[in-house]
Amino acid sequence: MSGVRLARHYMRGMLERNFGRIIFISSESGIMTPPEMIHYGLTKSAQLAVARGLAELTKGTNVTVNSVLPGPTLSEGSVDFLQSMSSKANPTLKEAEKEFFEKHRSSSLLQRLIDPREIVNLTAFIASPLSSATNGAALRAEGGLIRSIY
Repeated sequence: MSGVRLARHYMRGMLERNFGRIIFISSESGIMTPPEMIHYGLTKSAQLAVARGLAELTKGTNVTVNSVLPGPTLSEGSVDFLQSMSSKANPTLKEAEKEFFEKHRSSSLLQRLIDPREIVNLTAFIASPLSSATNGAALRAEGGLIRSIY
């Protein structure tokens, strides 16, 4: 709800100034919900719906609302998660990562965790004036995990 509250607070001023960027950091789990993360996927699906709905309110303005959909990203939490999913006792990160992508995310084209800077690069573009024609979009930085082309 924090993203909804922030968007509600700032969107009016953006529309009055006729410029602004609202960017939700969602997840590929909002489109392709993993069975072990249904609760997470549900919240990310809702976030995508909110972002698209807010984008509809910007029609004809220079305000954009978009979502970035990261895939499995290297973080302290993801390391713990991968190791908990492993069939090995006390696996190294590399062992847990390899098994995770083989068994649980085999559709990933990267077959590795995403560096957070790779997510930042897309987000910086969406925040910039270069993205002025991108509005209401769910932009993927998920390493090819989602097989659909739309």
